[in-house]
Amino acid sequence: MKIVFATNNNHKLSEIRDILNEACEVKSLKEIGCDVDIPETGTTLEENALIKANYVWDHFHTNVFADDTGLEVEALNGEPGVYSARYAGGEGHDSEANIQKVLKNLEGIENRKARFRTVIAFIRKNKVTGEKEVSLVEGIVNGSITTHKRGTAGFGYDAIFIPEGYDQTFGELGMDIKNEISHRARAVKNFAKELEDYIKE
Repeated sequence: MKIVFATNNNHKLSEIRDILNEACEVKSLKEIGCDVDIPETGTTLEENALIKANYVWDHFHTNVFADDTGLEVEALNGEPGVYSARYAGGEGHDSEANIQKVLKNLEGIENRKARFRTVIAFIRKNKVTGEKEVSLVEGIVNGSITTHKRGTAGFGYDAIFIPEGYDQTFGELGMDIKNEISHRARAVKNFAKELEDYIKE
């Protein structure tokens, strides 16, 4: 079975393909001829995931899933949250600037508690009625923010996030361990259960 992952982020695509393994063939937006940078105008992770999935469903009429992920820092009232990718402002995704803004905003603050949260929207055609079906799943990993960058693996905020139960950042742990314990891994495992049920229908 083929399904579209509404992203052109190669890091995300690689993670998802590794986690889903051979459950289905995952296609990126580019691979289905979608060159649009779908605007993420929602105010929640759920809204953004649905916006991207609905765009692909409406324009390409295919089963699709989309995700949105946010770093939620307790002492910053949940920031950067839905704005994680563009937290520092400006055009595009500047991971280094985003990291530095989080670290600067946490200067002098003892509470470093944070969590990564991924939400996945899954849209598919009901095999009996042909109607559109929509569901949402999520994955969360709790942890804390370091005072400086550590490690070079991963992407985004990985170099400053230590997952609960570990003493290294995602940037130090490497992709194999991250793919087992991360927010995205947990969300994808929940999504995989829904996907498996759908394939069996």
